[in-house]
Parts: sequence; structure tokens; C-alpha cells
Amino acid sequence: MEFLLLLVLVGVVFLLLLLLAKRQHTYWARNGVTQLNPELFYGDLRDMLSGQVPIGSAFVNFYNTFKQKNLRFGGIYWAFTPMFVPVDVQLIKAILVKDFAYFQDRGTYHHENDVLSQNLFRIGGEPWRTLRQKLSPTFTSSRMRMMFETMQQKIQQLEPILDRCIQEGRINVTDVSACLTTDVIGSCAFGIECNALQDPDCQLRQQGRRISIPMPLKQWVENTIPRKLLGYTGFKAFPGQEGFFRKLVLDTMAYREKNSVYRKDFMHLLLQLRNKGVLTDDGNFSREQSHKGILTDDEIIAQCFIFFTAGFDTSSSTMAFAMRELALQPDLQARVREEVLQVFSKYGGNITYEGTKELLLTGRVIAETLRKYPVLPNIPRICTKDYKIPDSNVVLRKGTQIQLPVWGLHMDPDYYPDPHKFDPERFSEAAKATRPEFAYFPFGEGPRICIGARFAQLEAKLGLAALLRRGKFSVLPHAPTTLTFKPSMVLLHATEDIQLKVEQA
Repeated sequence: MEFLLLLVLVGVVFLLLLLLAKRQHTYWARNGVTQLNPELFYGDLRDMLSGQVPIGSAFVNFYNTFKQKNLRFGGIYWAFTPMFVPVDVQLIKAILVKDFAYFQDRGTYHHENDVLSQNLFRIGGEPWRTLRQKLSPTFTSSRMRMMFETMQQKIQQLEPILDRCIQEGRINVTDVSACLTTDVIGSCAFGIECNALQDPDCQLRQQGRRISIPMPLKQWVENTIPRKLLGYTGFKAFPGQEGFFRKLVLDTMAYREKNSVYRKDFMHLLLQLRNKGVLTDDGNFSREQSHKGILTDDEIIAQCFIFFTAGFDTSSSTMAFAMRELALQPDLQARVREEVLQVFSKYGGNITYEGTKELLLTGRVIAETLRKYPVLPNIPRICTKDYKIPDSNVVLRKGTQIQLPVWGLHMDPDYYPDPHKFDPERFSEAAKATRPEFAYFPFGEGPRICIGARFAQLEAKLGLAALLRRGKFSVLPHAPTTLTFKPSMVLLHATEDIQLKVEQA
């Protein structure tokens, strides 16, 4: 009898939970927002959460579905979590800029017990605003010019690697780009000599590989369980990474302070902020009795980590995708190479920071690459206070999660005719003037635009120039005609390494 009662009780509890789940999947319909057909446990993301498609592809489909219905926005469910998907560019502009005060946080997981999660990308509110103000001066034109020399030294080390690839007749562009980016960021962020181009299995390169491993279960947990509750479970946004980066950063800082080492890099700027509270154009980072703007060691560790991960993916992926597109269009490749050779010749073979601004076609190639292959295919936001959507009766409640479908807009034929065609002339000044302002935002926009966007673009531009000066690239026989992408990844990664035929230019 007791067993029977227990069985009935379990059944009733299960039924109640099922009804609650079903009701949760009517949230958008009850609030006047068009929704799709969510499934139990998966919501609208079965293919993504089961590891079949990338996150970005799922949101391209959502964007297209709502756009075809002539909707300005729609609602989907990440498992049981309602997510708002804006389609209209004016609404996207309002979220990113005009009404930023309602959407200033990303809503991504971060917790005080998880050091690496306390980075500029993830945190929100006043801590984000304070940290952004501290770090913004590190990426001004003058600071970029300061780091340019360090960046250029690393990129010059690509030459013997490319010569070897030319002798072999083929190049793994994905791997070479990743190693080059590891060396550049290792030097600019941490002031260390990784030599990943010579040793692809160096420690920092291994960490980069680990970060790129898909983790569908982690994504499900992070977007389903409340952040505060998750933090107390010991959950880590980047499992297995903290120990390595903590030791790397603390050892580097201790060595520099002990030996008064001055390098023109990001680490030097962070040391100045920690010890002095301000940035100065000299080698001095000695500790002063100032508390304004000082960074803690944990804050520095978190920012160095995100500088590595964000910079690594943006520059290396963009270079690899761009080289594949140029290999498919030899005439375009020849034009870009001609521009590179002319600009480098003008500066005696050693281009200056100002000279990179003359690589106009190269810059358009990078912009078009970021359109067709945005590193972050959708950008998260969270509603920080109730917001009435303009020209509608819909109110987004505080805590509502939002996904801005970057890739969907970038592949919209209304803005980019024949969107699968790679055409850098879409980014001529005349062509840009014909499009809405917010039909392109690979680095986000507004106050939370990626702080390192110019660094990533500069690195990609120099990387492409270094490859094209010496090499002529074409597609290998029997190479796949279309790219596929790693499933369950937040960032866009090709499933297979991009390999090309290469010969002397």
C-alpha cells in the first residue's frame, strides 16, 4: 500500500512538472510574440543541443523563419529558457545603441568564484562599466601603434614557415593561422615567446585547442540553470583553464617587476593600471599610492584570458576563411597581392602602422570574410529592466534573454544580394551607403562593441599580407566544395582544417 502511494505521488509530481514545462513553452504566445513549435527538454534547439548543427546556423534559421513571416521579431526557447530574436534592423539598433540602458548586459554566466568568467565580455552592470573605462585606453590608436612593432616581429617569423610550405606544395592555413595568432597574442598579451610556428605543440597552442572543443552539455547547463545557483555548484565557464593562465600571468608579472622589464605590449599596460591607476607612455609601472582605477591580479588574469581566446579565434579563423575564398578566386587574389606588394614597396619592404591603412582592398576582403563567416554568429544581451518594444504592445520583462542574429542579417539577400558569393566590393564606400547601418556588426556595436576589434583586424590584415607577398594559393584537387562547421560551438569554426595548394608568387 505504501509503495502504491509512493508511486502515485511520483506520478503526480512528474505530471505537474510536465504541465509546468508545457506552460513554460507558451511564454511567448501568452505575451503576444510569435513563437515556433518547441519540444520538451530541447525547446527549439534540438539539432544544436544534440550536437548536430552550430549555434549560429540555428539562429540563421530562426531569423529567416521570422523574416519570411514579415515579423520584426520572434521568440524561441533554449530548452525551457525563452529567448527573444529581433529581426528588424531599427530594433537591433535600439537594443545596441539607442536604448542601451535597458540591454547593457550580455546575460552570460559569470560568478565571483570563477575567475576566468570575470572578464570584460561576460560581466555586466557597474563592474562592467568600471572595467571598460579602465581598459578602453589600452586599445587607442597610440597604444595600437605601440604594440604594432611587437605584432610585426612575430608575423615576420611566418616567412620561413611559408617557404617550407611552398617547397612541399601545400599549406594547412587553419593550423598556420592559429600558430601565428598564438605567437602574436602570446607576445602582445603575455610578453612570452611561444614559438608556436616552430613548435605547434607549445603549451599556449595546446590551450587554444582545448578552448575550441565543443561542449553541448555545458552550453545547455549554462543557459538553463540560474546563474547564482550554478555558481555555488563549482561550475566553471572554462573548465581546466584557470590554473594554466593564473600561473602564466602571475609569473610574467612577478618577473617583470623584479627585473624592471619593459615591453610594448598589453601586459605592460595592465601592470601600469594595476600599480599606478593610469597609463603613461613610458616603461614605468612601479607601484604608487593610488587606488583610482587599479586592477586586481584576478581581473588581470581574466582579461588576459579573454584577450587570448577572443583574439585567437577572431584573427586565426578570419585569416583561414579569407585565404580559402581568395584561393577560389585567383583574379581577386592577384589584385590583393598587387596591392600588398605596392604598399610594402612604398615603405621599403617594412610597412608602418600608418601604411596598413593603405591596404584598402585587403581591408575589404577581411570585412567580407567577417560578413560571410562572423566569428560570433549571434550576440547575447539580457533585458536589465522592463522594455516596451517601439511601435508594438509587447513588453520585454527584466531578465529576458536576447540573441541578436548577426549571421542571419549578414546572409540576408535584402541587404547582400547573392549572399553566398564572396564579394569584397560590398564594402566599398558606395556600397555601404546603400545598406542600413545595422545590417553588419561582426564585433557588436554601441558601448559594448568588442574592445579589441581593431587589434584583431590589424592582425588579420598583416597576416594576409605576409602570406600573399610570398605565396600563390589555389584549391587542392578533391577539396570539399562547401564548408561545414563544428556543431555546438558558440564561435564559428570549420569542421575540417582548411588546406590549400601553395607555390611561389
